[in-house]
Amino acid sequence: MSQRSRTSPSGSASALHEAYDTALLDLDGVVYAGGEAIPHAVESLREARDAGMRLAYVTNNALRTPDVVAEHLTELGVPAAPGDVITSAQAVARLIAESVPPGSRVLVIGGEGLRVALRERGLEPVDSADDGPAAVVQGYGGPDITWGRFAEACHAVNRGVPWFASNTDLTIPSARGIVPGNGAAVEVVRIATGAEPRVAGKPLPPMHRETILRTGAERALVVGDRLDTDIEGAFNGGVDSLLVLTGVTDAAALLAAEPRHRPTYVDEDLRGLLTGQPEVTEAGGGFACGGWTASAAGGALVLDGDGRAPDGLRALCAAAWAEAEDGVCELDAGKALARLGL
Repeated sequence: MSQRSRTSPSGSASALHEAYDTALLDLDGVVYAGGEAIPHAVESLREARDAGMRLAYVTNNALRTPDVVAEHLTELGVPAAPGDVITSAQAVARLIAESVPPGSRVLVIGGEGLRVALRERGLEPVDSADDGPAAVVQGYGGPDITWGRFAEACHAVNRGVPWFASNTDLTIPSARGIVPGNGAAVEVVRIATGAEPRVAGKPLPPMHRETILRTGAERALVVGDRLDTDIEGAFNGGVDSLLVLTGVTDAAALLAAEPRHRPTYVDEDLRGLLTGQPEVTEAGGGFACGGWTASAAGGALVLDGDGRAPDGLRALCAAAWAEAEDGVCELDAGKALARLGL
């Protein structure tokens, strides 16, 4: 089934780490949250890697450098080299380098990750709109970024300097919950200038291109927790995806997903890399998966049977997406999800 006609999650007779050569893993909400490893992440990644799957860590967070990210992963128990990390800072730096003369100055509104990525492309980071920048780049700068940095971006953009953004994620997960992401900061500059940035990060093609160029993946599986970045990015890139429910997206949002936000596979966490996934089949006007049967009746999604919660969720996805077709499912799923503990 093609990405553009998906009406149910797919099955896989093989474990996913055997069916795909490279996992393109999001970090926040997938591998860790607030700097701490998510349950089952470390051991699952170790096992997948030891079985021969390449692990590449693909993040829209442009704050930290690949070296710092790799060091953090290794401290958590997942040995990683800087070359295993692909960031939106790298993707936007390539986009800028293709748009301005070599050696150009670039006004940076963000952190060290952007500066390192720009230097890698032969560009010179600067801090003021008065430094003659050929471009402005905005990326997540952490909780301590000051209001004056946004004002500096506005001064340059209002003078006609081209504006780039690493990504436009409105929120990011943290140890204490969901907090504003770079997209919220981009909105500040957008409102003040009326301009639109060129964006590199997921779900847009520049990020997928950067990832494939750096990993050489031939059978890639995108693994993420966000429908509007990870899953949509896989959709745009024409590759398969695994949604894990350890970050931003919950089961209710998944059932209401529009076609471009529907993943190939669904699981609770990264243990999903180590197993196959049961096929979803049509059954008596509904959809069956792993002991569960889901259908639409009386304005609600109905779930019968027993088994593993992820299999029940896959059956519910099939019922919801079939009902919605190319739209968004509006059926009540509360009781069905309660049965699954989701």
